[in-house]
Order: sequence, then C-alpha cells, then structure tokens
Amino acid sequence: MKVESLVKIIGADFYTGVPDSQLKALCNYLMSEYGIDPKHHVIAANEGNAAALAAGYHLATGKVPVVYMQNSGEGNIINPVASLLSDKVYAIPMIFIVGWRGEPGVHDEPQHIYQGEVTVKLLDDMDIVSFIIDKATTEEQLSEKMKEFKEILANGKDVAFVVKKGALTDAPRVEYKNDNEMLREEIIKHIVKFSGEDPIVSTTGKASRELFEIREANNQAHKYDFLTVGSMGHSSSIALGVAVNKPDKKVWCIDGDGAVLMHMGAMAVMGANKPSNLVHVVINNGAHETVGGMPTVASQIDLVGVAKACRYPNAVRVSTFEALDKELEIAKGKNELSLIEVTCAIGAREDLGRPTTTALENKKSFMEYLKA
Repeated sequence: MKVESLVKIIGADFYTGVPDSQLKALCNYLMSEYGIDPKHHVIAANEGNAAALAAGYHLATGKVPVVYMQNSGEGNIINPVASLLSDKVYAIPMIFIVGWRGEPGVHDEPQHIYQGEVTVKLLDDMDIVSFIIDKATTEEQLSEKMKEFKEILANGKDVAFVVKKGALTDAPRVEYKNDNEMLREEIIKHIVKFSGEDPIVSTTGKASRELFEIREANNQAHKYDFLTVGSMGHSSSIALGVAVNKPDKKVWCIDGDGAVLMHMGAMAVMGANKPSNLVHVVINNGAHETVGGMPTVASQIDLVGVAKACRYPNAVRVSTFEALDKELEIAKGKNELSLIEVTCAIGAREDLGRPTTTALENKKSFMEYLKA
C-alpha cells in the first residue's frame, strides 16, 4: 500500500513517535510533508513521551492524534495507556502505528524475536484493538477498518495498525545529513585503542555492530564487550551497574544521542552515584541513523551542560580526532566519572555486518572476563 494512501485514510493532522526502519516509508513521508513542526509532526524522545504529547494535542484540539513506533516501544507506552489514555481514566483516543519487528515466521534479530511474538498480545492486554497491514492489504480494506476504528475512538478508546515488513511503499526520498566530519566507526576504533582490555558496554544499533567488526578486524576477543543489541537507552545504566560492582576495572560506555535522549534520567542517576571508573562516550550525529537517519533533538541541546548539571565531574565535547584522542587519554588516566560527547557525521558502510555470536554467548564471555 502507498504510504500516502495510509495517511489520507487515517485523516489525522498530528503525528509523533520514535522512528523505525519498518516504518521508514511513513517517517520519510512525514519528514517530506511536514519536516519537524510542533503543530503536525514531532519526533519524541521515547514512545511514552510521544503518547503524552499526543494526549496534550487531543486535550487542546479535540482531535485524534497518531503515535508511531517500533513494537519494542510498546513497553514505553504501557504506563500512559493504562493510567492516562484508558477509557477508565481520561478516555483519550489515539491511533498507534506499530512496526512489527520479529514477526513470527520471519527471520529477524534476536532482540526482536520475543517482542515480535507478544506484539499483538500486548495491544490486546492494553485493550487496544488492532488491525494488521501487510503487502496484500488494499485501500478498501483499510478504509472499512478505519470506519470501525472511528466508532471505537469516539468512545475514548485507542486503536492500532500493526505494519508488517514491506507493507508500506512509495516513500518520498529524503536525505539525512549534517556538517560533522568524523564517522562513528572510526570514532569507535579510537575508543577501542585507548580502552585496551577494559570492558566496554555499547549501545543499540550500528555502534555495537561496528564494535563487533572492529574486534574481528583487529583479531581481538569479543569478551571485552557487552553489546546492548536491544533495550535502547539503557546501555549507560548497564555500564553503571558493571562499574559500581567492578571498581578495579575502568569501564567504558559507547552511547548514542538517540539512546541518551530516550532515557535521559539515567544521566542524573549516573552523576549522583559518580562511579570513578566509568567513561561515558556519547557519539552524537543528531539522528536515529540505525533506523533510517531521521533527526533527534540532540544537535540542538547542550549534552555537556546536561552532564554537568547532573554532576558529572568531567564533561567535554570534541569534534576532531586530535581532540578525541586527547580526551580519551585524559579520561583513561582520571579516577573520576567522565563524559565525552563526540560530534559525528551520519553514515555507515554499506557492507556493515552483524554479530556472529549469539546474545547468550556474548553475555557469558563478558561475565567470565569480568570474573577473571
């Protein structure tokens, strides 16, 4: 189905959410049509943030908003759905568009498998009526379903369209870029050089894939790294848990701007606990690059200022490899919590692979290394 047809049939004029590659056609359409416009389209920090923002839109306008997300974001909307949107509370109607990663019977990454199994069940449990859109869904079928959904929405309840892989087509071409020069993979190579045999916790997406391939290219063991292949936004908290309990080891966290934004409260917890053996490196390209390149707000905020406000003893921003190497060396030698924000270009190798070890193998080797 053409993505433009989906948007016209739904008939909403406000969209918010977190980008997903399964919904790239929709994301590109919204960026082409609206860009980032608080009246019509906002890319949120996380899915719960999007649901709350959409609720405010409904309170102000009386209209029905749309929240889009990858199915992994269902966990972030459970609280606002149950305690804010529900017809047993404020009865705020909302349309969710959910990209179905890990659909049963379709090959996908390990972090998507269980989420894919429970995607529709979670919607059912939240009393959200859903309709699955696949490659065979026609405009007529969608229009009929939307008529049914309008009756449900009129009673203050929520509905969802669950979108299978490849179901939306004819996306406009949108180019995502910035003016930064350093590529993330090269940045990670520098971090690996300075971290030596220190443990690294890396964030969701291409950063972990690149770290894995760098180890392969260097003929290094993967035991040093915990690859946070799912659970976006939580790598810094995992690193904090490791650092506090392994005070004799320097721990490095390779984070991303979208991940930091998703659960920024983790920085406050980090700063309050001040693990002296942790280096938090945030690679900031101002984009959700792993799922297509749609922008985050991170290029418009002062992450170093946020870190300092959260009581990080050390926080700096770098934009060249010379400055990066200098700060990595300083952080390596310091006995204090440090944050290094690294400005980064958008882009990755076309032939970037994925880890060839399983998540369980990764966990086991990492734990054995920490124990030794």
